[in-house]
Amino acid sequence: MTPSADPSPVPPPGCPAHAERAAHPGRVPLYGPEFAADPGRVYSYLRRWGPLAPVELAPGVPATLVVGYDAALQVLRDPATFVKDAREWQKGVPADCPVLPMMMYRPNCRNTDGEVHARLRAAVTDSLARIDLNALRGHVERTADTLISGFRGRGAADLVTEYARALPLMVFNELFGCPPDIGDRLVEGMSGIFDTVDAKKANQVLRQAVRDLVALKRREPGADMTSWLMAHPVRLTDEEVMHQVVTLQGAGTEPEQNLIANGLRLLLSDDRFAGDLSGGSLPVEDALDEVLWTDPPLANFAITYPVRDVDFAGVLLPRNQPVVISLAGANTDPSLASDQRVGNRAHLAWSAGPHICPAQGQARLIATVAIEQLLDALPDMELAVPADRLVWRPGPFHRALTGLPVSFPAVSVPEGALVPSAGTAGAVDGRESTGPAVPVAPLVRATARATHVAASDAPRGPWNSLVKWWHGE
Repeated sequence: MTPSADPSPVPPPGCPAHAERAAHPGRVPLYGPEFAADPGRVYSYLRRWGPLAPVELAPGVPATLVVGYDAALQVLRDPATFVKDAREWQKGVPADCPVLPMMMYRPNCRNTDGEVHARLRAAVTDSLARIDLNALRGHVERTADTLISGFRGRGAADLVTEYARALPLMVFNELFGCPPDIGDRLVEGMSGIFDTVDAKKANQVLRQAVRDLVALKRREPGADMTSWLMAHPVRLTDEEVMHQVVTLQGAGTEPEQNLIANGLRLLLSDDRFAGDLSGGSLPVEDALDEVLWTDPPLANFAITYPVRDVDFAGVLLPRNQPVVISLAGANTDPSLASDQRVGNRAHLAWSAGPHICPAQGQARLIATVAIEQLLDALPDMELAVPADRLVWRPGPFHRALTGLPVSFPAVSVPEGALVPSAGTAGAVDGRESTGPAVPVAPLVRATARATHVAASDAPRGPWNSLVKWWHGE
């Protein structure tokens, strides 16, 4: 048994881990632009330790990163040993620690265990089951068309700020019955937490925004996720409702934005998908499979804390110290038997075990429709810069582009169409960036008893012309 200190030689010249190595001997940093620019090279270097490696999530914040696929599954499927409750760990963490808001204990279904987790998750999964996926598809299509109308006449756009960031916000504002002013603050707070820049302030902004939303829904309940959580038979307190909303909004906006943007980047830059548009034949669903394997929107997360000192794969994991699953590193573990990813959904992008993402069907549906609509509207779209010049946002947890500039032949916008004005991605009303609100059908099921429907069972959107484009017809 060996401790999780570093016995190996320094990284090779040019490795993104090299610059910070001397300042923090024994651990490889997962923050800063070097890691963001080439995380795959860092994961490859970390595998020299085996399936577990010593890292820093922020200066002075040590953790063990699981980069082996089988080891990751072992941890995720052993909630008795590897718990989600961070309270013992955070006792020794300063209040201004940049990763604390992402890792701190909150009474939600992500940070709890056992019966408490089961109770909170029941409220979440039952409320998610009330979403009508057909209506959700239609709402995403209309939202996408509205956003596309804002830039299709210009012949150029940044698909992160003008599309991928705005679309999930608009959809989730509708799902949660969230007015635009609160929605803006939710995104501001959530983005700041993921970026770990002034995270303490971002956490305060986020908390106040959710508090205001819950107070609003107590006064004016509706057919929305916030109201359904409040009305669930497990009788959540307002504080518990707040934390479930934060969890769902966090999973549904920032990572969803990254899934859409990373999927578009792949489709626009990889020869198998769109390098030769006349010969490209792999559909959006296959592109998303590839992204979820190689560039999952949450690259390193699913954090656990051993309940005791554990000898795991020859490494001593100290009690109550973070064990972080590298969802990206585990997915790309060279020991996996096959590189065939099309149609293969054994990846860990949604995590695994009792804390597997409960909204993966809805998340995948939103991303698929968002990409379909954009490619259908602008089939001649191209990256405006080489793919290797795209810039990634720093941070230990996410895989997020700062921008995705594209160009395309300008398309005239029909007179009378909903055209959002340019500006910040967060606003969704006529006063600010995204123009008039999109009229939507109710997103609640019409049946008396909610039932689960797989995203793949929902009817396809405007697909025929996109298929013809991919096949050069």
